[in-house]
Amino acid sequence: MRTIQLMRTLALTCLIGASLMFTTSPLYAEQRPAVVELYTSEGCSSCPPAEAYVGELAQRPDVLALSFHVDYWDELGWRDRFGIPEATPRQRGYATALNRSSVYTPQIVIDGREDFVGSDRQKIGRVLSNPRSGIPMTIDVHDGLLHIDLVAMPGISPSEVLLVPYRRSAVSAIGRGENSGRTITEYNIVRSVQHLGSFMGEGKKYAANVASLPEDATDVAVLVQVLGQGPIISAATRSLR
Repeated sequence: MRTIQLMRTLALTCLIGASLMFTTSPLYAEQRPAVVELYTSEGCSSCPPAEAYVGELAQRPDVLALSFHVDYWDELGWRDRFGIPEATPRQRGYATALNRSSVYTPQIVIDGREDFVGSDRQKIGRVLSNPRSGIPMTIDVHDGLLHIDLVAMPGISPSEVLLVPYRRSAVSAIGRGENSGRTITEYNIVRSVQHLGSFMGEGKKYAANVASLPEDATDVAVLVQVLGQGPIISAATRSLR
């Protein structure tokens, strides 16, 4: 009898523990894509292989690939038509955050946590094989507005919400510089970076006017990133067309 009573008590304890575990486990945890940021330039002869790799990664549902075209190669003979003013400061911000002495192209940063030479498929592929979880996020478009809804995530580090419109692909004929005479296909080209607001872990909604986005943007990404250009803790994307 004592053995049966003990077994019943243990079973009841396990059921209560399981119930508590499920009611207190984070409701926000869900799979999200890995964020791959390529820092590149049409004036860099080492960049086309990395851009081709990003084109492959862009087809994967578990990866959000974004190409940031920097401007510091422009002075060498070819002005990159997709260069944006936000790209170079963002890359330099990663140099500080990741304790790098300088910036370079092609550089890939994954989830704001680690960087690699953009053509190093083996190392990058190994890192991308790991699953990721983040804050559930919905992105909707109606009435000319982009609506972003983030659920509550108590206890996170203070973060910011970034809106990143991008162009799915483009073909560029390069007339001068290191890639003179080449035709390059480029993918997920970032057209701007907009700060939507802060996120301190509370459930929150954000909105942006679709008409304010660059005309050639075909999609948008939304990133939640720890302040100081820290780790990216959530990401989602939505087609505009």
